[in-house]
Amino acid sequence: MEIVILGGSRQIGKLAADAIEQLVRRKPGAVLGLATGSSPLPVYDELAARHERGLDFSRASGFALDEYVGLPAGHPGSYREVVRREFTNRVNIAPGNVHGPDGTASDIPAACRAYEQAITAAGGVDLQLLGVGTDGHIGFNEPGSSFASRTRIKSLIEQTRRDNARFFNSLAEVPHHVLTQGLGTIMEARHVILLATGAQKAQAVRDFVEGPVAAICPASVLQFHPHTTVLLDEAAASALKLADFYRHTYDNKPAWQGL
Repeated sequence: MEIVILGGSRQIGKLAADAIEQLVRRKPGAVLGLATGSSPLPVYDELAARHERGLDFSRASGFALDEYVGLPAGHPGSYREVVRREFTNRVNIAPGNVHGPDGTASDIPAACRAYEQAITAAGGVDLQLLGVGTDGHIGFNEPGSSFASRTRIKSLIEQTRRDNARFFNSLAEVPHHVLTQGLGTIMEARHVILLATGAQKAQAVRDFVEGPVAAICPASVLQFHPHTTVLLDEAAASALKLADFYRHTYDNKPAWQGL
């Protein structure tokens, strides 16, 4: 796990976009894992700007991390709509190459199996963007989630519902259930880039970076991932005991290593 501490969300967005641009130029048919929430927005803004300057996504594909259960197609709070609005409609990814779990399916277990099969059929995720919740969740794998879990339905804890209420008109409108890629699914991505900003994420960052690997902090499973990059601003990094070491390591990193 590489920890990179930067000055703010704009720098984080640029560095994550650098990694995605390098991937897409090297592998035009790259499979991108698309996160929602506030953390990836600077990345999507940067990628949209680079697309305007010629970065081509026409052969790439994307898989969303998660989706609310029960929100109708086109609902502004649905993650399929968020991904479309914030990223895929701003670049030239073919609409048919953008996938998400079906939160409206009548047979939820079958929809989850189909989503896993679609990821496998695409060759697996090359680069997965992630945020982290204040309780350490990634995707919607809440505390207590199995490290071997696959795409499935999950109940949201109230803290997550309160955190996400800002995307709805009220807390009452936030669904209680979601479909999410499992921790086992996420761990199969070839490169994971996790983004975290703000002091409200500092404890979660410390727990998953420097704490024990434990189900109470789902993001801690990333300590076992062979290629995870964690991009933080100073506030999100403020509780890390080894912050100075992480800064020193990144400042003296050989250029050939890349991100």
